[in-house]
Amino acid sequence: MTNTHPEYQYLNLLEKIVSNGSERIDRTGVGTKALFGETLRFDLSEGFPAFTTKRVYWKTAFKEMLWMLKGKSKWGTGNPNIRDLLEQNVHIWSEWPHKKYVDETGDDITLKSFEERVLTDDEFASQWGDLGPVYGKQWRAWKTEDGREIDQVSEVLEQIKNNPTSRRIIFEGWNVGELDQMALPPCHKHYQFFVDPVKGTVSGSLVQRSADTFLGVAFNVCNLALITTLIAEHTGYMPGEIVWYGLDVHVYLNHLDQVREQLSREPKAFPKLVIKSKKKSLFDYTIDDLGLEGYDPHPAIKAPVAI
Repeated sequence: MTNTHPEYQYLNLLEKIVSNGSERIDRTGVGTKALFGETLRFDLSEGFPAFTTKRVYWKTAFKEMLWMLKGKSKWGTGNPNIRDLLEQNVHIWSEWPHKKYVDETGDDITLKSFEERVLTDDEFASQWGDLGPVYGKQWRAWKTEDGREIDQVSEVLEQIKNNPTSRRIIFEGWNVGELDQMALPPCHKHYQFFVDPVKGTVSGSLVQRSADTFLGVAFNVCNLALITTLIAEHTGYMPGEIVWYGLDVHVYLNHLDQVREQLSREPKAFPKLVIKSKKKSLFDYTIDDLGLEGYDPHPAIKAPVAI
């Protein structure tokens, strides 16, 4: 595929993995075809990279990113909790705490019943909806040895405003000392930003240690574009580029037919991100404040999640 539409980067990556990837048995037992070290780059002035060769549920993706930016939860220990997502009809994190509950208690409750109980039983939600110190907890409240909590995202905003040529405009989710407490160690782990004072832009990058290329990467690219745009909006710059770095880049063996279907489709024009209502704080947005104009994708392609 050599077409100039930027989405062909992603389609070419899928094709490369299927054609050249090494077949491996992975943690989930499903098996993957995998490559190591791949890159995608998108210019945000050319449109918002919500992929069009299958529908990306961008509202779900945005809700997840906004949830992560909130940091702590009011439930239980304050760690991120699926209760906050379920209240927004987002179910993408439920499998991991459900599996933990079933494994630890022997109660063979269905996922739907587990979610209903998390939604309606505060004590149950506090204990079993807790995901541990994942993502937002590290981004907004990284705990130091002396008991302080570091708000890395707020520090990124301050750096861009006051020291824009710094090479340390970073927030990180891979806290080695707390990995064993997390429901799932961070896949998208390292974010870094670059200010171009000549162009007046902020660009964002993401290092992803593990990339479920058919199901997950579309969300990850969307959310990198979203946070880069919001950070630019709140620091007085225009959004520049996003650069996605995938390390273990894989397609699950039970996604191969779905990948082939997606590869048969032609990309359409990227949509435009609209900030309907600018908030005083980066951390105050809800899904009602955001929209995508002109998003007309091909139909969704369903595939199972490997846990």
